[in-house]
Amino acid sequence: MEKRKLSVAVISDVHLGTYGCRADELSRYLSTIDPTILVLNGDIIDIWQFSKKYWPAGHMQVIKQITSMLSRGVKVYYITGNHDEMLRRFENFSVGDFHIVNKLVIHHCNGTRSWIFHGDVFDVIMQHSKWLAKLGAVGYDTLIYINSFINYISKKMGKGKISLSKKIKNSVKSAVKHINNFEATAADIAIEKGYDYVVCGHIHQPAHRIIKNGEGSVNYLNSGDWVENLTALEFDNNAWKIYYYQQDAQVQELHDAFYVDEAAYLRTAELFKMMMEDFVLAS
Repeated sequence: MEKRKLSVAVISDVHLGTYGCRADELSRYLSTIDPTILVLNGDIIDIWQFSKKYWPAGHMQVIKQITSMLSRGVKVYYITGNHDEMLRRFENFSVGDFHIVNKLVIHHCNGTRSWIFHGDVFDVIMQHSKWLAKLGAVGYDTLIYINSFINYISKKMGKGKISLSKKIKNSVKSAVKHINNFEATAADIAIEKGYDYVVCGHIHQPAHRIIKNGEGSVNYLNSGDWVENLTALEFDNNAWKIYYYQQDAQVQELHDAFYVDEAAYLRTAELFKMMMEDFVLAS
């Protein structure tokens, strides 16, 4: 399958290292694109919940694919999020085409500018009750794990999939209000700064729409996640669009994107786990 050329691709909230991560699906998607810039917009590796006991080959495969992109000259920007906030101490670290940043502005060839950041800075819980946010993350991952089992049974019974966390978020008024406040805050600041686009992650809600206030308007975008929505953002032909994996039958039919050399995988994975444990212990 020929890779699609893109100016920019943005993924966020992958949560590698958790049971809810859909690494295989992300791996298939990454194998079909050839971006000039790849933006990893936070919560790519879930350092909060990292455990040496759980790091499947599929999760390491995503790391290998990103490394492969770097070897082909793709510029990769890792924007730190809350679940990988320990990487913030390495802000402005660069090696080759790989860069760790807290935010990013991309100047497009048509003269427009995209302001990209994860978005947890707007989260009141993150600012004042980090322990509660971490507890919520564990509960969310458990819910996703239970949801996977329910969907397995549902499939055996010939019924469709359901998303418990989506139903809960969409039915709880405070959750809906939180999302609306998050989006309005991001848009207000972007309008004040004069950006054409503001691109976020964090709330796992893919979006692409114009938000207006008394000072002007901005294109608000959210890359969603690779836990439930399986979405990304793509910029090409001077326009942003949301990519929906679940609507791409051709990519879903792909086999594993990389052949995994088991011996090489075990060596690399062990080194990676040791590095992650150091991050956890240092936090």
